[in-house]
Amino acid sequence: MKRIWKSLLLACNWVVLSVGTSILIILTQPTANISAQEPAASTTVETINSPSSETTNIQKLREALQRSSTPEAPQPTPEVAEPKKPDLAEEPKLSPQEIARQLKFIEADRLYLAGQIPEAQKLYREIKEPFAKTDPPQERKAAILDPTQLSPGGKVYWRESEAGIVTKLQTRTLVPLQLLVEQYPEFIPGHIRYAEVLKQYDRPKEALDILERASSLYPDQPELIKARITALAGEKKWMEASLAARQFAILNPQDPQAPEFANLAEENLKRYKSHIQAEIRGNFIGNIITGALGYAVTGSLLGPFTVLDSSIMLLQGEEAIGESVAKQAKKQLNVITDEAVLGYVNEIGQKLATVGGRNEFKYEFFVIPEESLNAFALPGGKIFINAGAIAKTNSEAELAGLIGHELSHVVLSHGFQLVTQGNLISNVTQYLPLGGTIGQLFSLSYSRDMERQADNLGTRLIVATGYAADGLRNLMVTLKKQQKNSLPSWLSSHPGGGERVSDLENLIIRSSYNRYAYEGVGRHAEIQARVKQLLKEKKAREEKK
Repeated sequence: MKRIWKSLLLACNWVVLSVGTSILIILTQPTANISAQEPAASTTVETINSPSSETTNIQKLREALQRSSTPEAPQPTPEVAEPKKPDLAEEPKLSPQEIARQLKFIEADRLYLAGQIPEAQKLYREIKEPFAKTDPPQERKAAILDPTQLSPGGKVYWRESEAGIVTKLQTRTLVPLQLLVEQYPEFIPGHIRYAEVLKQYDRPKEALDILERASSLYPDQPELIKARITALAGEKKWMEASLAARQFAILNPQDPQAPEFANLAEENLKRYKSHIQAEIRGNFIGNIITGALGYAVTGSLLGPFTVLDSSIMLLQGEEAIGESVAKQAKKQLNVITDEAVLGYVNEIGQKLATVGGRNEFKYEFFVIPEESLNAFALPGGKIFINAGAIAKTNSEAELAGLIGHELSHVVLSHGFQLVTQGNLISNVTQYLPLGGTIGQLFSLSYSRDMERQADNLGTRLIVATGYAADGLRNLMVTLKKQQKNSLPSWLSSHPGGGERVSDLENLIIRSSYNRYAYEGVGRHAEIQARVKQLLKEKKAREEKK
């Protein structure tokens, strides 16, 4: 009886929240009618693996680039002209220097695909500028695992902490351990013991902070990562524990303990899902009352059934959410059906997904006919990319960086974590335009730590599939150059753009990732031209209506 009253009280709270949310969203989010997209004629993607086709690509692109740099004859100005919005067709013409740079990239790509790696890398080095503004990474000392390898001062701190543990004196234990990790951060057992002692004295948050800082310095130390996973699980932070384990397994595939970390990731993910299912069952009455409220307000039975469907989806897991929401998204967004464009994006995405480590998902990639550079990922492997992301990126490697970043959110279960935390909010907003789970997914706000994880893993994925390591970094530089008065939508929802560029540059240098690998400029230019034509046709259809 007590639990029922508690659920009813929770439901009343959500009713009040629903009214406020409804008013806010209605005032700030007007309904937008999206016109239907006609299926475009299919086009065959020309292969880039044979030298003959590469030569054809080079010739085609050279002709296209030369045409784009040729000034057009002045057109007579009409007496009365309406203001015209700028579109993709009115981009600045390429300069001779930019054309020459493009052609060098195409030649380097040809050499790279032909197996002439040294010659290709020589050309890439000539074209690419060094990371001049990046601070050189601080020298990191080699990890120490054995106390006998410490300096005399470090050994004193270690012995004092051991004596403090034996005598059960808090100050005598914690003070030398604090000095030890500060002065000898390379000593891995020091961080682990310090965290264990802090937890014993009921200071778990400080223990987690110690392990987090140490893990950021030495992310390749399995015992340190295990200690962090154990500490996170002990605080019932099962999703964070799963992410930490999965990230180690993916970023260190050659480590003998990688399979063990993959198992740890699955175990903690199951614990998190079990916890979420218990919460969903506890809130079930609140969901039903919210659905009944929707029926009373709208007169539609869709509300209660959608509430039930939402709860069932969450109970089923990530793939069920992604499948259901993707169906809604495809209807509302009128995705592009052009075979050449879809084949290009799908080929890149599937290559990245293969090395992502989550083979249980069915990965699908869709292109939205919108000009802005944007993308989003749904739980379970459904990824949507704006056509503008193809039109405004400079190479296949840059586009792979964008897809790799979004794919990393899927692999690390970021979206699922956020959606399960906001289940009832999605039920309240489902009666509004783009509301419900789909509206919530469109406005997912990842934490800075999630963004950093997606950047790091995304870069690792493009490196593992043979793309230039700076693809994601160059994408962010491209976005920065293209911005005028405001950030592009993709970057505006991802905090600290300049800081992230610097972080990615340091990651590439520190990890010795190869910047001088495949860029895919020529092939990208061909698909890019096709995408711009599709967007131009869509705009013309809309103007006729």
